[in-house]
Amino acid sequence: MSLRVRRLTTPIMLLAVWEGTARAGVLAPDKLPPPSAVLEAAWRLSRDGTLGTSLLDSLQRAVLGLLIGGTLALVLGSVAGLLRAGDDLVDPTVQAARMLPHLGLVPLLIIWLGIGESLKVTLVALGAFFPIYLNTYAGIRDIDERLVEAARTCGLTWSERVRHVVLPGAMPSLFLGLRLAFAAGWLSLVVGEQVNGQSGLGFMMMEAREFSQTEVVVLGLLVYALLGLLSDLALRMGERRLLTWRRGLQAA
Repeated sequence: MSLRVRRLTTPIMLLAVWEGTARAGVLAPDKLPPPSAVLEAAWRLSRDGTLGTSLLDSLQRAVLGLLIGGTLALVLGSVAGLLRAGDDLVDPTVQAARMLPHLGLVPLLIIWLGIGESLKVTLVALGAFFPIYLNTYAGIRDIDERLVEAARTCGLTWSERVRHVVLPGAMPSLFLGLRLAFAAGWLSLVVGEQVNGQSGLGFMMMEAREFSQTEVVVLGLLVYALLGLLSDLALRMGERRLLTWRRGLQAA
């Protein structure tokens, strides 16, 4: 049995059990509809354009928030990791701020930003910022000092040491931060789009809730999960391509 088939076995079995228990009446359709009903709702909403429009709006918010939060985290994490002054000025503030649950800031952000697009993008940016910052900082600081000293002895300039020693050494930690940031970003988007949204997957789910369309609510959750899974797979593929030199422990 191929690796891909083995990895699909458990999800397929869960879907079959879900469908069977729903058909047998164990699960109430108004509480948790069967996968076939969710698939039918996906087909219906795809045909009238609702699903595609909602998906596009959510993707735009996610990409913008991840770009803003990720870029700021990379810059500040690099400054704090590479420069002593940056460490003294940046890291204590960020470490204190990360103790605040960013989703708990929603009431304050509503006061500051209102309930428009800025709120949703800001929540995604906050969700993405801390995992990338922490892993960028840790990745740089965990590099063996002897490697940097060897590069200095060989005559490499500061910028060359960063490019040839620091950057490759920090990449594994950075990719871990990106994976965590994508997960936190999607979670933040779910919350943001349910705060008086007018479009997006979260708004589609809230509107479906008003009409007791549980299958549409479940569909929205599954789409969020699929987006998170696809983004994680893309990052893992990029990691394998860029970090071909790394050989980790393989499962037996």
